[in-house]
Amino acid sequence: MRLIVDHQTRYVYDQAVRAVVQSHRLTPSAFDGQRTIRWKVTVSDGQLGGGFRDGAGDWVQGWTVLGPVSEIIVRVEGEVETSDLAGVLRGHRETVAPEVYLQVTAPTEVDVGLIALTDGLDPQENPLATAHELSRRVSEAIAYEPGQTSAKTTAAEALAIGKGVCQDHAHAIIALARHLGMPARYVSGYLQASEDGTPHEAAHAWAEVHVPGLGWVGFDASNACCPDERYIRLGSGFDAQDAAPIRGTARGSGQEVLSVSVSVQTQQ
Repeated sequence: MRLIVDHQTRYVYDQAVRAVVQSHRLTPSAFDGQRTIRWKVTVSDGQLGGGFRDGAGDWVQGWTVLGPVSEIIVRVEGEVETSDLAGVLRGHRETVAPEVYLQVTAPTEVDVGLIALTDGLDPQENPLATAHELSRRVSEAIAYEPGQTSAKTTAAEALAIGKGVCQDHAHAIIALARHLGMPARYVSGYLQASEDGTPHEAAHAWAEVHVPGLGWVGFDASNACCPDERYIRLGSGFDAQDAAPIRGTARGSGQEVLSVSVSVQTQQ
């Protein structure tokens, strides 16, 4: 499948700031399931900085915008050819050991409620089946409903509410997997549509769990599936903040207002 991406992020400051520095994970991952045909990232009035491939295999690119500036637009335009590998991240080069992703972060800490979701599961017996079951249980326990949680909501809080979005589902899977001793991480990317073909949020996130013999396998509890040809993988991290496509800081006292528009279409 060929997917066309048009992603715009707009930052507006009520008072001009002196400078903005950003770090981007906006380049599609290089693995057997996707091939970048064309890809362009631009930053209004931005100066391209240094870039590097980190230990997780993600390309990290720096940008600087010198002020005074009151508006910044980050635009991503591209085309990616994808294929369905049943969620397996095959052919992805990285140097970080999977065990690094056993590290717990604030959004992925477990509580009594989350631990209860692991009852009866033994990853030593069948790790792949365990990972699938974790995703299924999270999907059932946290209904997909936008507007009920925020960027700072933890996995435990989302479970208590019983509602959330893809970020909450990914954090919950990661929390449960790590509790069972299975390395897990957060993945950011794009999604063309939900499994039944209806529109879905194009900017998307899911979890990857490391399965012995297979490597990293993706699980999307929001859509009750593993990532397939409708998904574009950008980057990964310990949690949503660590894997954010855009991270940055502004020098100045201006308050920031953020707006995002994302379109992912199939090539006609």
